Amino acid sequence: MIERRPYATLGGAHHGWLDSRHHFSFADYFDPQRLHWGQLRVWNDDTIAPHSGFPRHPHRDMEIITYVREGAITHQDTLGHQGRTEAGDVQVMSAGTGIAHSEMNQEDTVARIFQIWIMPNETGLPPAWDTRPFPRGERSGHFITLASGLGDGDALPIRAEARLVAATLEAGQSVRYPLAPGHKAYLVPARGCIEVNGVTAEAGDGLAIADESQLHVSAIQESEVVLVEVSA
Repeated sequence: MIERRPYATLGGAHHGWLDSRHHFSFADYFDPQRLHWGQLRVWNDDTIAPHSGFPRHPHRDMEIITYVREGAITHQDTLGHQGRTEAGDVQVMSAGTGIAHSEMNQEDTVARIFQIWIMPNETGLPPAWDTRPFPRGERSGHFITLASGLGDGDALPIRAEARLVAATLEAGQSVRYPLAPGHKAYLVPARGCIEVNGVTAEAGDGLAIADESQLHVSAIQESEVVLVEVSA
């Protein structure tokens, strides 16, 4: 089963400095049919104006992944962490027992990010943060794991039975992704146009995937694909 959620049907918010689209219920947007997808709780498509961003605010007991699509984001938190994450790279914040952070676009150009929240397997753990570069050339023509709670090598660790992967595909290229039994996936093309098991998705569309053992992803145009696999 693959349900396409067109970009135009997503919830949204416009705050001047922030243009956000919500794949799931978030803040003032509520859709009882789009509360979560397994452990996946939030997938926001955010465009942040230059020299603006999210001022310091708290979280607890949530795995928060920021996938930077364009520009850069600078992170600071109450644990003393500070880092700049550039386009194509990823940061992970495990909120645990509590952490406050800011995410600012300190650049002269807009930043575009996917903000992804995954519910953890265990609550009450110490908070943590990390970032890592993943050059896009390394994911050309195949999926590479960027963050994982499933024991995937050099991926950034998360405290959930989940995995974030990404791939860049030239027009005409295809790649397969196996789904573990009982797992779901949510897939969004960051750019381009793709077909997944016969279902077409354009940039910004969401594909909610369940009861599929293998995904066959084909690029109709040059594309960048981001996928989260989660337990049901």
